[in-house]
Amino acid sequence: LSLYSSPARETKYVENPKTELEEGVSRLRHVMEPYTAWSHVSGFFSEGYEFLQKPPTGFYPRLGVISFAGIIGLFLARGSKIKKLVYPAALMGISTSMYYPQQAVAIAKVAGTQLYDWSLQGYIAVEALWKDN
Repeated sequence: LSLYSSPARETKYVENPKTELEEGVSRLRHVMEPYTAWSHVSGFFSEGYEFLQKPPTGFYPRLGVISFAGIIGLFLARGSKIKKLVYPAALMGISTSMYYPQQAVAIAKVAGTQLYDWSLQGYIAVEALWKDN
């Protein structure tokens, strides 16, 4: 081809058809639009943005340590998919509880109460099935 010749005049742009993934994302965006509008009106994102602009002292180093613990958890969790869920979450939870002990105690109390309630409900369900048979 010559550098000085012009391309054929018959060419025209044809847009590729949308894939199923693009259609799905488009439908999801339309469904979620009222909720995203609500979050912008309520100020949820603006509060988070302001918090990240003026974080408390030591926030970013703590965030780095917690994130690094999660990455180490992913590295240690080779093999099982269950390990890939449990190890990072457990290591991040442990490192978070070191930096925020009062919040960790409060969460542990609520989680313990909920676990007790769930186990009691499971016991009642199993007992009811056992007695019916």
